[in-house]
Amino acid sequence: MHGVRAAVPDAEIYVYDNASTDRTADVAAHAGANVRREPVKGKGNVIRRAFADVDADIYVLIDGDDTYATQDLPAMIALLQSGPYDHVLGVRSGDATAYRPGHALGNRAFNWLTGTVFGASVSDMLSGYRVLSRRFVKSFPTLSRGFEIETELTVHAMGLRAPQVEVPVGFKDRADGTESKLHTVRDGVRILSLILTLIRHERPILYFGLIGAIFAVIGLVLGIPVVVEYFETGLVRRFPTAGLALGMILIAFMSWMIGVILDGVLKARRELARLSYLRFSPPPFQHDGPTTVEAEQAGQVESAEQAAQAERAAQAEQP
Repeated sequence: MHGVRAAVPDAEIYVYDNASTDRTADVAAHAGANVRREPVKGKGNVIRRAFADVDADIYVLIDGDDTYATQDLPAMIALLQSGPYDHVLGVRSGDATAYRPGHALGNRAFNWLTGTVFGASVSDMLSGYRVLSRRFVKSFPTLSRGFEIETELTVHAMGLRAPQVEVPVGFKDRADGTESKLHTVRDGVRILSLILTLIRHERPILYFGLIGAIFAVIGLVLGIPVVVEYFETGLVRRFPTAGLALGMILIAFMSWMIGVILDGVLKARRELARLSYLRFSPPPFQHDGPTTVEAEQAGQVESAEQAAQAERAAQAEQP
């Protein structure tokens, strides 16, 4: 709280009490935060509620465990506005001991899998430190319930092809006596399950194409000996095997057709998502220096002033 307030004094801070059993809500309220409550447990549920209820031009998502460097926040906001970008991802850097070994390995694996499947590189998709534009937030469906929400945010930015950028941010150990609620195995399985679900929704040709290829290979392995035997003897002695092979090939073709149909549905859904995204204005744009037009105008003014000064000097020299 104090770090965010010191970094961005004008920020309106919201703290969501997600059925906590300690004095989190009281401490946050005493520090001046707008305390809201979401009784349904899960980080995804909290973000879903916050995105629906809070209206702003720029949104900052940061975990409340004091592990992220709040002094990096002004630069992240300025970077969002200078693009303008819709998504600034804080890539964690700093003390390696702040990561649990299982979390670090899983994060790298998920980064590679997501980047490979969705065609856009990501360095820290599970980061809880992000700066978002209004149009990104209001076009985000928020379907996840738990810690897999970061994966959904990352894939949404990739699917929408929203302007985004990564920036390194400081990261440190949690305070003594506290521990992360993220369970390596349980939440890792949930994240992997979400990635597979998103592949099915966002890459249907790849997903159903692979399934069809598996059935096609099985059908060919079962059917080729039957066909060879038929050409050699003129007889089909293994009718059950022939029927099973034919069934595998039919399932493969059906899977491929489902992929093609869902790809058409995906394109229509993306068009609607894009239109929903464009309903909202981009973040307020700020640039570090003058634009080309402003520079040209400034040069023209300066040239005119120099010419006027030269003419006055010439007139003063005349008797």
